[in-house]
Amino acid sequence: MLRAIAFVTCALAGSSVLAQNLATVNNRPIPKAREEAWVKQLTQQGQQDSPQLRDMVKQELIRREVFLQEAARRGLPEKPDVKFQLDVQRQNTLIQALMRDEMDKKPVTDADIQKAYNDQKAKAGGKEYRARHILLEKEDEAKAIIEQLKKGAKFEELAKKSKDPGSAANGGDLDWAGPDGYVKPFADAMMKLEKGKMTEAPVQTQFGWHVIRLDDVREAQFPPLTQVQAQIKEMLQQQRVQGFAAELQKKSKIQ
Repeated sequence: MLRAIAFVTCALAGSSVLAQNLATVNNRPIPKAREEAWVKQLTQQGQQDSPQLRDMVKQELIRREVFLQEAARRGLPEKPDVKFQLDVQRQNTLIQALMRDEMDKKPVTDADIQKAYNDQKAKAGGKEYRARHILLEKEDEAKAIIEQLKKGAKFEELAKKSKDPGSAANGGDLDWAGPDGYVKPFADAMMKLEKGKMTEAPVQTQFGWHVIRLDDVREAQFPPLTQVQAQIKEMLQQQRVQGFAAELQKKSKIQ
């Protein structure tokens, strides 16, 4: 009787252990919890929990266990370069987890995003300019271009001689931009021009000598919040991560 009870008890205990394991590979168990963690990760990425998904996860975990056992049999985990890579991956995982935890504790709110948007919008206020330019190596070359333009030559045609390949193929057009989009000597000269007018003398910058024509001026355009909300949130998160890192280093005793 006692022997029968012991057999039943062992059988129940064995079935309980098996229930906690997804499979065994060479007598080494793959915990059921590992499958659940994988399924949770995949469903968070948008996949639907289903028998097919779980079977796929099971087969992948078995495949990985086979590989890991073979890698261990060959002594690969003890190789210095493998140890280094494993250590780096572990560090990266922990650091990423720390940053996520910090962001969860101090999330970027809608109010934060709105404030950053308003600040950027205020900073971008003012005028935008649509200008063309022809960039030359020497001042004499730029002066010669100005003389040709005064005699009726077309700016768009002469722009093909520009050193700036980005605008040369487009008639020297620089598209819309604020003054802060240009180096200061260029911006200063451009803002003094009336629409349709060009610089009477070449403008020198570190890039060479410019002949500038101002085509149009408008109030600065700014995208709606809905269009840039994701980018602003990412920017604020990066700023917080950088601030958090700086704060931790400041508190640490580094010798």
